Amino acid sequence: MELLKELQHREISFVSLTEQIDSTTPSGKLIFHLMAALAEFERDLIRERTNAGLAAARARGNVGGRPRKLQSNAKVALARQLFASKEHSIPEICAALGISRATLYRYVKEAKPAE
Repeated sequence: MELLKELQHREISFVSLTEQIDSTTPSGKLIFHLMAALAEFERDLIRERTNAGLAAARARGNVGGRPRKLQSNAKVALARQLFASKEHSIPEICAALGISRATLYRYVKEAKPAE
């Protein structure tokens, strides 16, 4: 709709050859506006259903997103301990735990108190 308004402002006609819509005629404008309104309605319905589905999943105890790489608190504690000890390099810690550098730093950052 914004594009059509911009085209009209520049005095440019929009004619869709596949849908047989001519924005210069009143009936063409009506059909274009109806299609835009239906598309917006459908988009809002999809958003509403998605949010309802996510809420229902949360109510059942499901958590969205990717699972954490280190599932146990013991492994997270080990990662933090190895990082704090400075006895091993970052690549060594990551290789031993099977995580990336960014994941290691995320676990270490979570352990620090909020400033």
